[in-house]
Amino acid sequence: MKILRAHCWKENLELTKPYTIAYTTVDAVENFFVAIELEDGTVGLGAGSPSDFVTGEDLLESFAALNAHLEPLVIGEDIRHLSAILRQIRAILAPYPAARAAIDIALYDAFTKMLGIPLVDFLGKAHEGLPTSITIGIKSLEATLEEAVEDVKLGFRIIKLKTGLEVEKDIEVFRKLRETVGANVKIRVDANQGYSIPDLLRFVDATMDADVEFIEQPFKAGYQHWMLQLPEPVRQLCAADEDLHNPADAMRMAVPTRPYGIYNIKLMKCGGVGEALHIAEAAHRFGISLMWGCMDESIISISAALHAAMASPATRYLDLDGSFDLARDIVSGGFILKDGYLFPNGKPGLGVERL
Repeated sequence: MKILRAHCWKENLELTKPYTIAYTTVDAVENFFVAIELEDGTVGLGAGSPSDFVTGEDLLESFAALNAHLEPLVIGEDIRHLSAILRQIRAILAPYPAARAAIDIALYDAFTKMLGIPLVDFLGKAHEGLPTSITIGIKSLEATLEEAVEDVKLGFRIIKLKTGLEVEKDIEVFRKLRETVGANVKIRVDANQGYSIPDLLRFVDATMDADVEFIEQPFKAGYQHWMLQLPEPVRQLCAADEDLHNPADAMRMAVPTRPYGIYNIKLMKCGGVGEALHIAEAAHRFGISLMWGCMDESIISISAALHAAMASPATRYLDLDGSFDLARDIVSGGFILKDGYLFPNGKPGLGVERL
């Protein structure tokens, strides 16, 4: 089945509420989109969300590369040769993982729509559904507690708390948050590269009795030598995010002594479903737990991450709330959210429908 047409475009999706993390404040988000049409009229959709801080690419440069290479890479190709097409995309668009992810997701959507099955079934379903965390950015204590109460009322039972600006304040907020939401709500922490070694050890010591689920990327990317100076139980409590971009990173960090006990896979960092599955397989083989995270993203790429997560036996954690605060999107569907759990909706491909 040949690919007949392909095009890409940008959209400013904006956010319903700005949020702050350790290195920036975000109030709007631009995604770019890919549509791929097969000979039989099947259309696959993909989305990309580049970030200087996370994916290492400039939005305009990444979109220019996507626009220049999309048609030559896919038009006239047989969608059944999916792996070969993805190999070419990785080679040509190597510096632009979000651009690669947008094409990769569109191809997987088109391919599994053509087959008439959900993407997760094609990949090999390992889970039916899992709970996702809901993120609270860095804000005042009062605003944090107010937002947490609302999130729990909505059915979420896992909160991801952004920290990393001031460790003593982080400790205070975490402990007050635990008092507010009670013992039945899990709280994980994302320091977004904001801590030093003393900061992290201080936070762990001051909050351990309050049940920290795990701590995401405490140090600057590339500072794994700091991680190796930590006691093994603390390393096991930490998740790699900005330090994990590709399967090579996953393999390198899997050998003793391991800097992290958890890997956070984001499709935008690694370049899409195909590369994410290679990271997931490495984690599974080496007994490393997986978290699947996201940026501020369309339902399209959130759904793709969910399908990949549900197909990995190593998946333990979801942080796929990136579409919840978008002011608008170009699709609906994709997943079912029920009592804080995410499930694929059972429709072919990603299960998304163009608005």
